[in-house]
Amino acid sequence: MSVSMLSTFVKPMHPEGRRFLAIAAGITLILFLLWAPLGWIGTGLTVWVYYFFRDPHRVVPDRPGLMVSPADGIVSLLEPAVPPAELGLGATPMMRVSVFMSVFNCHVNRLPAAGRIVTVAYRAGKFLNASLDKASDDNERNGMAVELDDGRRYGVVQIAGLVARRILCWAQEGERLETGARFGLIRFGSRLDIFLPEGAEPLVAIGQTMVAGETVIASLRPPADGQR
Repeated sequence: MSVSMLSTFVKPMHPEGRRFLAIAAGITLILFLLWAPLGWIGTGLTVWVYYFFRDPHRVVPDRPGLMVSPADGIVSLLEPAVPPAELGLGATPMMRVSVFMSVFNCHVNRLPAAGRIVTVAYRAGKFLNASLDKASDDNERNGMAVELDDGRRYGVVQIAGLVARRILCWAQEGERLETGARFGLIRFGSRLDIFLPEGAEPLVAIGQTMVAGETVIASLRPPADGQR
């Protein structure tokens, strides 16, 4: 198998997944000792664990003025909504783009647009199906408010789902991250809400497949005079 073909099927794995892969491999070994057919089932589970925690290289668009998807998955919601109060983005509705991740998607989350992390806020909650609209209000979540270079702010919210039981966020308040930078991960199956800044134009549709760090979700038009 050529190097290019190998790289198509074998992706780097995020360090967060190593212990889960080791656990799955250990269980698989025990299952093989008990009964070979069970061992092959365990092998499939081990492969899935590796696949879930894959962290492939992404080519981030280098054209300025674009926002990219923070997650792999499907656009499930596209509508105005009030951002979570803990982000400090105000009570005025902002355009929200929701990306639903199944347990088969890559779950490493990436920053939609370069900026300074103003707020990182965690809130405990339920574990409803992340595809439901009310999951934005009721489910466990971790949100970030990000300030662009022109002063506008947008929000990114990691939302736990029916299967997900842990949200990871490595970004720190005051830190500056570039477009497409890795900032978090959710285990296992979940959703990302993006609250677009003033003047941003969404460029996606419900049902569209997204690739984290690569698929453009919005155009960042300059803010109107006097709105900075």
